[in-house]
Amino acid sequence: MRGKAARDRVSAVWLHLALIPLALLFLAPLWIMLVFSTHPETAIFSPNPPLWFGGAFRENFDGLQADTNFLRALGNSTVISVAYTLLSMLLTSLAGFAFAKYTFPGRNLLFGLILATLTIPTFVTIIPQFILVARDLKMSNTYWAVILPTLANTIGIFYMRQAFQTVPDDLLAAARIDGASEPRIFWQIALPVVRPALAALAILLFLASWNDYLWPLIVLTQKDSYTMPVALGTLVGLTRVSWGGIMVGTAIATVPFLMVFLALQRHFVAGIAGGAVKD
Repeated sequence: MRGKAARDRVSAVWLHLALIPLALLFLAPLWIMLVFSTHPETAIFSPNPPLWFGGAFRENFDGLQADTNFLRALGNSTVISVAYTLLSMLLTSLAGFAFAKYTFPGRNLLFGLILATLTIPTFVTIIPQFILVARDLKMSNTYWAVILPTLANTIGIFYMRQAFQTVPDDLLAAARIDGASEPRIFWQIALPVVRPALAALAILLFLASWNDYLWPLIVLTQKDSYTMPVALGTLVGLTRVSWGGIMVGTAIATVPFLMVFLALQRHFVAGIAGGAVKD
């Protein structure tokens, strides 16, 4: 046993020694982004680019704010991403619970049709989606124009269905025998069991909404309604690219997602594993 334990420790040391260079390789672009956000553009494109922080962060941020009203765009992205994440988690959880724990006519057919929507390219639906949202519903340049179209997330429904299938049927049956209503069974019994899966889903949904560029670019046409990716996209012009502003904006935009991930990271791996359970 002692020999096996020693071999395991040696293997762990070698594994970490191999992973440290890979971790540094993946962190290098993030480090370069943070460093370049504190230097003027002349330093960024110098023959010997800086590898340590400078003192031009405030200057770059002021230029970014003047060009894009970045704080407003950041606020728009925050509101949209938080609302989208919470509402989509609610809808996908309800749908996933229904498909996992209820039997009704056409259940498998309906679930198959929902999964079939994954084969439809996004670009095929963009034009009719824009006509519906902007022309028929007259919702362009509003938060709801960005939030509503993708709330019923197919991946989220599938993921939560798989997670709810791990909840024992006997547990739900016992709750029904005790007189619990169906909403109470969902909110107080089933949902807490799949909390790690919810945390993982929250990270994925928030990241998707936070980084979404194409649909907000199409449906938001007024500068005050821009989200953060759209605002940063305006810094890339035909004759000038504000690299200092892009670096500052990207560095600031990274912070909220890191906060969400750090807050939910202990549930992330468990949630991914739980959602991968097969029938």
